[in-house]
Amino acid sequence: MKFWLGASFVPTDQFAELARAAERCGFDTLTLSDHLFYAEFGSKYPYSTSGKPRWNAETHWPDVWVTIGAMSAVTSTLRFAPNVYIAPARDLITVAKQVSTAAVLSNDRVSFGVGVGWCEEEFAATGQDFHTRGRRLDAMLPVLRELWAGQAVTLDGLPALTISPTPRERVPVLVGGDSEAALKRAARAGDGWIGNRIYTEEQLDGVLTALRGHLDEHGRTGPFEIIAPLAVMPDADTYRHFAAKGVTGTLAAPWWLATPEEKAEHGEGSLALKIATMERFAEEVIAKM
Repeated sequence: MKFWLGASFVPTDQFAELARAAERCGFDTLTLSDHLFYAEFGSKYPYSTSGKPRWNAETHWPDVWVTIGAMSAVTSTLRFAPNVYIAPARDLITVAKQVSTAAVLSNDRVSFGVGVGWCEEEFAATGQDFHTRGRRLDAMLPVLRELWAGQAVTLDGLPALTISPTPRERVPVLVGGDSEAALKRAARAGDGWIGNRIYTEEQLDGVLTALRGHLDEHGRTGPFEIIAPLAVMPDADTYRHFAAKGVTGTLAAPWWLATPEEKAEHGEGSLALKIATMERFAEEVIAKM
């Protein structure tokens, strides 16, 4: 079982030290989320009962790839991934260049967590069609792989083009989302799947059953990552139970389960609290796996 650190909602100036601590504590990957701006969205947020986002205008959403570049400079083994990057809200070449550069700067420690997104306003702001986002992502993924491999591609009548720099190793693509379309996309075009919400065992069992069916349909028999945020209390035996079901990794943000004593000692929201709870998680869970 791999442990990913879920670092959404973290203030931007904490990321570098948080990455150092994550590497020291034995986390495999640090992941952060992708949003472009805050507004009074008309789009319904799919992960709350109210349909409203759980954040406000003051919540930090730093650029994913700039932040990964900064964190990679102060670490040596920790991996990085967005959960998830809304690639079809951008043009293909911009996405290819950002990911490729981050992969090179990090010495191939980047995974590409990608999804179609839910916020129509962000697509409008970048001039991309919200309603064709799924089809466009399907078309983007094979071209991105070709560009990252240093191959020449032809787009919309342009001369054959390449990008540089390109990573030395294949960038793993993990498709996010638990809609039927997302699960089919993961099985068809991904190296794995990553969940976008916290799953109970019953919910996850449904996802795993659907994923296995789609993987079988496409003749996929090799390794396939399943990264699932789990609605369980941190415990090594519990994580072993999910590993036996085929889950290869989970997301954790230990400071969300900080004790009142830890909050009183370090201050709620502080970097010190995050690091203290990560160290406890590493001792009580990671070290026992």
